[in-house]
Amino acid sequence: MVLHTSPYSSAFLSFLSGLSWAFVFPCYWLLDRLLASCVPTSLEKRRRSQDPCSFLVLGVLISTPLYLVLLVASFPLAFLGFLLWAPLQSIRSPYIYTHQKPDKHGIEQGAAAGTGAALAEWRPQGRSFCFGSANVCLLPDSLARFNNLADTQRRARDVGKRIRNGASRPQIKIYIDSPTNTSISAASFCSVATQGFRRTSSLDHRPEPAVITESETEPLTECPVHPSGGTSSDCPIHSTEAQNECPVHPNGEDHAPDCALQQFADPNSSGECPVHSSITQNSEDCPLHPSGVQISITSPDSEPAGAEKGNHQTGDGDTGSLESRTASRESLVRFHTTDGGISPNNTLSQHRTSVFKRPIGRKRRHGDDGFDHEISAFFPANLDFLCLQEVFDIRATDRLRRQLHRYFPYVLSDVGRYGWKGCCSRFKFLNSGLLLASRYPILDAHYECFPNGRSEDALAAKGVLFAKVQVGRSAQEQRVVGYIACTHLHAIEGDSSVRCEQLDMLLEWGSEFRRATSGSADEEKGLEDQVAFDVILGDLNFDNCSSEDKLEQQHSLFTQYKDPCRLGPGEDKPWALGTLLDTSGLYDEEVSSPESLQKVMENEEGRKEYLVFPASKNHCPSQKGRKIPLKGNGRRIDYILYKEEGLQQDWKVDIEEFSFITQLAGLTDHLSVAARLVVSTGEEES
Repeated sequence: MVLHTSPYSSAFLSFLSGLSWAFVFPCYWLLDRLLASCVPTSLEKRRRSQDPCSFLVLGVLISTPLYLVLLVASFPLAFLGFLLWAPLQSIRSPYIYTHQKPDKHGIEQGAAAGTGAALAEWRPQGRSFCFGSANVCLLPDSLARFNNLADTQRRARDVGKRIRNGASRPQIKIYIDSPTNTSISAASFCSVATQGFRRTSSLDHRPEPAVITESETEPLTECPVHPSGGTSSDCPIHSTEAQNECPVHPNGEDHAPDCALQQFADPNSSGECPVHSSITQNSEDCPLHPSGVQISITSPDSEPAGAEKGNHQTGDGDTGSLESRTASRESLVRFHTTDGGISPNNTLSQHRTSVFKRPIGRKRRHGDDGFDHEISAFFPANLDFLCLQEVFDIRATDRLRRQLHRYFPYVLSDVGRYGWKGCCSRFKFLNSGLLLASRYPILDAHYECFPNGRSEDALAAKGVLFAKVQVGRSAQEQRVVGYIACTHLHAIEGDSSVRCEQLDMLLEWGSEFRRATSGSADEEKGLEDQVAFDVILGDLNFDNCSSEDKLEQQHSLFTQYKDPCRLGPGEDKPWALGTLLDTSGLYDEEVSSPESLQKVMENEEGRKEYLVFPASKNHCPSQKGRKIPLKGNGRRIDYILYKEEGLQQDWKVDIEEFSFITQLAGLTDHLSVAARLVVSTGEEES
């Protein structure tokens, strides 16, 4: 297959399309602004109620008649443009493939991740890959306001920034093993810091611009409890009220000569941090090691030179995003304090840490999941593939793509068709809204449109985007590839049969795409591609709790692909979280930032307040203050599904971690999801 790098096959057709859109755009923009002025968001209503005579109200009163007059005047030109634009859509490419060539910094990053021109050799022990999915609701501004969202162009830019900054940051996680607490908030999610650690926010510390090498690194001398340099009266290191009492040896016990805290507090000591000290051992009495600590850290790498410089201040709508100059190089490198601590060059105070309890042996209340799961205020470091839904607005797509290209070299955008074409029996005013970004080369891509859309959903060319990516090369010069399907299903409630038909088509089209692209690029050698993974991402518009969605819950899709959050039809795992937010509360102060939304999602009452739950016969019109029992943890309609086996002989795919992400707080009405998959080959490295 040939990747389409332009909407049309010739420059002349592209010129005609641009000219026709130039005629249409003034009318389109004025109509959008006119409708937007009639649909205020809850934030705008609040501001108007606080100040009825504000400039916002006066602006609406003046601009609305002006928009109406200009709209009528632009109709003739728009009609001529439409007559030229509509026929061109029948020969338009179904997607646009863009590749941003890396500079010298990007080449280093690509080589580290295996995404450069010369892909890294596939290691016998396998490799891990991180996938993310998010519904970003980038509709034309007037339509987005029906979801209580406004300013689509700004949100598109901020969505791209936050995703890029979250994915390119170094990541440190601290796991605290707890043999007693296996509740959702303790076992699954980042919660309030336990004894000896504090909860940190995304803006507490920012990475230094320079990349620190091992030779330049000095031993850590900051307080492990207060890394920002602050002190507290109850700090076991800085406390001045009990200078002679060691927190590790209380009640008047003699201080051990090798006590790490006493050595740290002693001005004549080496200044080595007790967390990183090679002599520090885990103890149940130690305030810094309450019950066995595991620290995970990523290795940073340089960010492409095209990135913004000196942008260390949060702009409007960008709260909680890191303007990081570093990008993750490999998967998490894990260090256990029980195995001798971590090396001094891993400076905890430089980067944000996540602290959450994990039961010993990873035991969960409903069996052993065998992987980590959390609520995170950031997209995962080392994010390899990203699938976005509802990227409908053309100008917003361009803004978003420019931001994503600073981290992802390969992007498929503007997916779908407009007008009348093939299966699309109705005129399509919007494309599919799908976007796929990848750090690995995209070899083939294909788009299919669902032919059975109904009502307002039929106005968009919803469908499936299939992609084949190369993630490595074997020692026998075979390409190691992966298959990704991005989709957004029918959204109208009660249309279960429509969604089931679309799931059937998704499986059928996926099989056809894999058969059509199964051949190797080198036909002379006759070497077949080795398939590492097969993943489906997207907004499926049904959950695993609602009684109205029983048909979808029992679909054969879940026998061929594994859902890591699912126990069975109608039953999610206890830590699984709903991904659909209640739009009426998007601008509440309690959920206005990634950190605050993360904190709310960790609390059961907060989830009931701000998540959409399955419909109930006795439910109140408003979720605020609802007292009736609610099933589950909200409607989880955003999925990441994967095949475990059968892709390659002796190869197997396991999940390493799953995350519910709040980094897009205030920018969309969905939580994002991410999963890291580990592909094992069954071989041992020689």
